[in-house]
Amino acid sequence: MWARGLWALLAALRAGWCLLPQAGYLHPDEFFQSPEVMAGDILNLQVYYPWEFLSSFPCRTVVFPLMTSGVTYWVIKSLQQLDMCSGCINSYTLLVSPRLLFTVFSFILDYSVYRLAPFWEADPWKALVLLAGSYVTLVFYTRTFTNTLEGLLFALLMVLVSSRRSDGSGAEPTSSPLIGIVTTAGFFNRPTFLAFALMPLLYWAGLIIDSQKSIKTVINHFLKLVLCACFTAVVFVTADTFYFTSTGLDNLYSIKNSSLFDVIAQLNEKMIVTPFNFLSYNLNPHNLALHGIHPRVTHFAVNGIMLFGILHILAIGAGFKMLKKYIHQLIRVKSYHHGPSGLLVHSEGNPTLLLFYFVPLALLSLFSHQEPRFLIPLILPLVLFSTSQNRAVKWKHVTIIFNVLGALVFGCLHQGGLIPCLFHLEQLVHSPESSNRPGHYTLLFAHTYMPPRSLLNIKKRDTHIEVIDMAGSEEETLCRTVGQRANNFSCRDCHAFVIIPGTVRATITKCGVSFKNETLIFPHLSMEDPPQIPFLFSGNWRSQLGLYILQLDQQSL
Repeated sequence: MWARGLWALLAALRAGWCLLPQAGYLHPDEFFQSPEVMAGDILNLQVYYPWEFLSSFPCRTVVFPLMTSGVTYWVIKSLQQLDMCSGCINSYTLLVSPRLLFTVFSFILDYSVYRLAPFWEADPWKALVLLAGSYVTLVFYTRTFTNTLEGLLFALLMVLVSSRRSDGSGAEPTSSPLIGIVTTAGFFNRPTFLAFALMPLLYWAGLIIDSQKSIKTVINHFLKLVLCACFTAVVFVTADTFYFTSTGLDNLYSIKNSSLFDVIAQLNEKMIVTPFNFLSYNLNPHNLALHGIHPRVTHFAVNGIMLFGILHILAIGAGFKMLKKYIHQLIRVKSYHHGPSGLLVHSEGNPTLLLFYFVPLALLSLFSHQEPRFLIPLILPLVLFSTSQNRAVKWKHVTIIFNVLGALVFGCLHQGGLIPCLFHLEQLVHSPESSNRPGHYTLLFAHTYMPPRSLLNIKKRDTHIEVIDMAGSEEETLCRTVGQRANNFSCRDCHAFVIIPGTVRATITKCGVSFKNETLIFPHLSMEDPPQIPFLFSGNWRSQLGLYILQLDQQSL
């Protein structure tokens, strides 16, 4: 009973923290792969379109952004147009509405764990508590990442392929069409989904072949899967082609009246298949180098521990023990397991769950660009494995401390000043004083993550606000740019702001400009410009964990 109550509290925390909202900024992709694009398309706001969504070589499907951020923005836009909510569109709703939808979707994970736990000999409510208490669920699964959708689709796929009863009898494997749809949708969302889907699909195929006596029935299952997969692919390709090209009804009519060869040629020329572009780009080592090269063992040695802590270490230990056991049995030729059900389900330690965890981990490790968020779909098999024999119980205190620290760092501290800063600037540029006396605003961001322009709530027709992202520019480049804005005497009613972490605040003082106002937003932790440990124990420690908004002195302008 205590487990049910604890899960309910953690579920409420997940929803409540989303609404607060969470200030931590995990990675630019949480904005620039969905909300930022849809804010420009649907709300007509000034945004930055990332390279993945450029029509010249699109690498991301538009279907999922439209179905998630697009739907939420359409709702708040409609509410405002109907005068049901005059101020519906603001920085808060622009941030929270897509996140809230993803938070609701995150409970697909909880449903999946509840359904799968008995099948894998785990206690459902203990597994739910372990899942809901993980900072990966609280933070990553409430953000608008394509990795989040990948994890949810992986969870649905595991439910679909584990539809038999735990005693292995009675229930005939079904859901072939749904498996085809989910697999294809996952592939278009992120082609890396195939790494996660490989083991569930092989497991499902083994169940189909093992449970069917008729080859005709087996072929029928696979045909259903393939046909539904093809239909889903057509839907995605059609939607992306319409979005990224100028293809319209007039173009379709002209194609209809052409010969078959002309139709094929035109379709081949216009057709957009985003996963192929994604693979073409990411299989090029030079392109991956632009985003960062990591050692092949980063997922195993660093990212797995960073996300899952002791659970990852326990899984590695169990994996080595099982591998040693099976090699020993193979050498002694004493294998007593016959058929997939005995080996995969009822064998002590559930080796299949380890395969569901380590096979995707190994496949993703083949790529040299390795980020922690790539592994968040693996939380489901890891939670099931950890609770199947109460492995995590004796480590519960370590697990609690680890997840509290993870939630604090990634949910609050990591780049945690940037979102409140954008909220503050949005109110500033849209204040009644600014509306009555419009001027030109220059917002210069340096040594922060890329700021999502959409949160400033600036219409495309408004040209009096300029956003400059200096990223991690060197001191000379930064000072030159700031100096140009400070010495712009031709602009009488200009307002220039420099947004910079406290750890590099001293750099601005060397630029020879003065500031009339400065605002410190706390907390803000920049791992690219980390605070120096001695300063954290000084009286100036807040500035080291803060983000400054510096307004250039009017006399300098």
